Amino acid sequence: MYQYGYLIESMVSVLLLMTILYCVRLNKQIRLLKADEQSLRATIGELITATEIAERAIGGLKATMREGEQALGERIKRTEAMSGDLERQLVAGEQLLGRLVRITEAGRPTEAVSPQPAVPNAFAVAAAAQAFAERSRARLQGDGLAA
Repeated sequence: MYQYGYLIESMVSVLLLMTILYCVRLNKQIRLLKADEQSLRATIGELITATEIAERAIGGLKATMREGEQALGERIKRTEAMSGDLERQLVAGEQLLGRLVRITEAGRPTEAVSPQPAVPNAFAVAAAAQAFAERSRARLQGDGLAA
């Protein structure tokens, strides 16, 4: 009977030792999890900071884009207005040139009519000015997008 008591106490001691070892192992795992939790919290904090910085940068880019678009729109309007003015001036210039040609022809004697000098076509000049304005507009748009 004494042997049964010793056997039972030995088994309880072994079970108690196994429980203590298991608790030590669990304690190490809990410490590792807590350390991982702290590093994870630090990583989350860095991500939040990076997200806020990115949001501010995107807001700045949007504002810059709006300003550039507005400036480009104003430049295009001014260029179109200048193109229209140039076209009107070219038409007026052609009319004036036509009048001058008629005046000079009227002042010449009729028997010695020489061939008329080549008069530039105002519409051709206006078309060239329009093409120039479109190239300028394209360059302005290219500069606005690159800035």
